[in-house]
Amino acid sequence: MQSIYNFSAGPSMIPKDVLCQARKELQNWKDSGSSIMEISHRSKEFIQVALEAENDLRDLLNIPDSYKVLFCQGGARGQFSAIPMNLLGNVKTADYINSGYWSNCAFIEAKKYCNPKSIVISKKINNTISLLPICQWHINKNAAYIHYCPNETIDGLSIYEEPIFKNKIIIGDFSSYILSRPINIENFDLIYAGAQKNIGPAGITIVIIRDNLLEYSSTKTPSILDYKNISEHHSMFNTPPTFSWYLSGLVFKWLKKQGGLKEIEKLNQKKSDLLYQKINTSDFYINNVDIKHRSQMNVVFHLVKSELNEIFLKEASELGLTALKGHRIVGGMRASIYNAMPLEGVISLVKFMSYFENRYG
Repeated sequence: MQSIYNFSAGPSMIPKDVLCQARKELQNWKDSGSSIMEISHRSKEFIQVALEAENDLRDLLNIPDSYKVLFCQGGARGQFSAIPMNLLGNVKTADYINSGYWSNCAFIEAKKYCNPKSIVISKKINNTISLLPICQWHINKNAAYIHYCPNETIDGLSIYEEPIFKNKIIIGDFSSYILSRPINIENFDLIYAGAQKNIGPAGITIVIIRDNLLEYSSTKTPSILDYKNISEHHSMFNTPPTFSWYLSGLVFKWLKKQGGLKEIEKLNQKKSDLLYQKINTSDFYINNVDIKHRSQMNVVFHLVKSELNEIFLKEASELGLTALKGHRIVGGMRASIYNAMPLEGVISLVKFMSYFENRYG
């Protein structure tokens, strides 16, 4: 069977070893005679699955005991609403660092609950997109919190600095960044991430929140979005997406077997370096993102001859290189190379790009 390398931005590849284990256990999980999808979320068996998943995630990210780990629903978009409803308190404004599409979506949603300030940090010079360093972010002293997105999947932009502002609540949308490299959790008060990129299948959302923020939520916050309520019910206020939780737990164990986040970061660096090197040394492919802010997870590029786009996608797909079409907003190509993408997949893509350039360039 031909190897398929799925470059989708999400839902994205899941490690092959994890899928094989899930397939093996699907109909008869741990000799129970039932699928994990049929096990009650309140059973001692599933509670053990949940506890192991949280403990493994804590180990991977070195999460201090002073933070709660919540397994929520509604994706990152759900958190766009949950965050202002939980954390505004009596303050009527918050700062939203606008670096691209997704951070702007969070800002637009926040307008339903307060008068947020959009701080645009992207700039274009000589057709190259760059981002202002954190020291140049113009923060509003009255803001309830600062929200930012370290990796913009559509734009192929990343912020590698970690923000440090005294006496400010720092919130990060880590949906496409989490588990790709070590981070210092204590530089943040809350980070959240939809699962469908580096965690597992769509359906579950991770929220890591400092304990003292649990008291901030409004009594008007819907129970399903109330962080304190979710925490008190151990993420089981209602029936959680049990299969997504289970499979995410398998991914956490797989990551630990790979050597943890320091080893995964080395592999991710190797993959992105290989792909960017191909783009940098070619007049046929273009990436217009400043080198300092190029995403390691989502490599966006354009063909000089845009009329060749459909041919590129068709021939790539025939070779098992799928889901390379760029987002409709920016066009071109996008290779999402999350943790589960093996080095061999990137090597295959680079070889195809060289072949295609030689043939059509």
